[in-house]
Amino acid sequence: MKAVTWQGKRTVSVEEVPDPQIVEHTDAVVRVTSTAICGSDLHLYEVLSPYMTPGDVVGHEPMGIVEEVGAGVTHVVPGDRVVVPFNIACGHCWMCRRGLQSQCETTQVTESGCGAALLGYSKLYGQVPGGQAEYLRVPHADHGLIKIGHQLPDERYLFLSDILPTAWQAVQHAGVGEGQSVAVVGLGPVGQFAARIARHLGARVYGIEPLRERRDMAARHGVEVMAPDDEALATIREATEGRGPDAVVDAVGMEAHGNPVAAGAQHVVGILPDVLGRKLMSTVGSDRLSALHTSIDLVRRGGTVSLSGVYGGAASPMPLLRMFDKQLTLRMGQCNVRSWTDDLLPLVEDPADPLGVQDLVTHRLPLEQAPAAYEMFQKKTDGCIKVVLDPTATDRAN
Repeated sequence: MKAVTWQGKRTVSVEEVPDPQIVEHTDAVVRVTSTAICGSDLHLYEVLSPYMTPGDVVGHEPMGIVEEVGAGVTHVVPGDRVVVPFNIACGHCWMCRRGLQSQCETTQVTESGCGAALLGYSKLYGQVPGGQAEYLRVPHADHGLIKIGHQLPDERYLFLSDILPTAWQAVQHAGVGEGQSVAVVGLGPVGQFAARIARHLGARVYGIEPLRERRDMAARHGVEVMAPDDEALATIREATEGRGPDAVVDAVGMEAHGNPVAAGAQHVVGILPDVLGRKLMSTVGSDRLSALHTSIDLVRRGGTVSLSGVYGGAASPMPLLRMFDKQLTLRMGQCNVRSWTDDLLPLVEDPADPLGVQDLVTHRLPLEQAPAAYEMFQKKTDGCIKVVLDPTATDRAN
């Protein structure tokens, strides 16, 4: 089969790789019909090279049709249409029973000290082949696979794999609802959904984003948008009686702009030999923290900062005195996808599309165009906000 493979820093290629097989009795094999490029994939593309091996199959936002199931799978059968969550969880361990599927004790990657295994996401998270491919092996299929109907288009459901529940969890962690205020820093795909969800739940939402096309998209959904500058922060404070919003969602993460020293550290980590690069990432701060620092500065005293953007530095500095003095609550973590899908399914299937799931994708391309799509997404050219790859399409460029 064809699959998108990591080959080096800022280099992916589409290669022929072995078809996935049933290995455990709890596995399923899914024929992928749509698979998206996530902002987290750019961390593999740009920063996390020391944890990658050339030939790794990447991608963790797929959906498709079940082709084959193991003897222990009863929840789905061949022919079922499914979405595949990015975290791999058993559904029955101590953590899973408490809704913490991203910490699943059955699939925890203990050798790297990380939580549950993830699809297509480096040695840190199990080096499990990912979903930017024609076919995908799904471990623990009974708990993981989200069974859906056949009537609506893929884009109604695809984002249940990651970014929609990630945004939902970020807003739930922020604790905002009717009559409250929230600022979303970064209006990439997760930030777009976080802002729309907060609006759906009745909050007043401010969106901070440097790129006009992303601000324009968020504005279509009732978000009050502005570029990231001192005037924007002053405007939000003025609108919230000088206090700042009740909560701030940082939807940017480790690749925020604004710190050339951290940017240099990320570059060094990416080009060092793997052993040295892993050592550096495990002992120093290698994140660009401007978005996080903005969030901490902006939120009102006694408010909440919710992190949905991924940070990777093991010792990144934090303004603890400021955080303590402001009496802040800080919540974060990988999304527990299956904890939120029952809340989200009625919304994505609603004919009114209240979260605007069909107003996010800017580019839908054949799988073979993945290298160009990664470059475009990383450089934010051609108005690129969200790319979906179609393994069933013919590459029109050939």
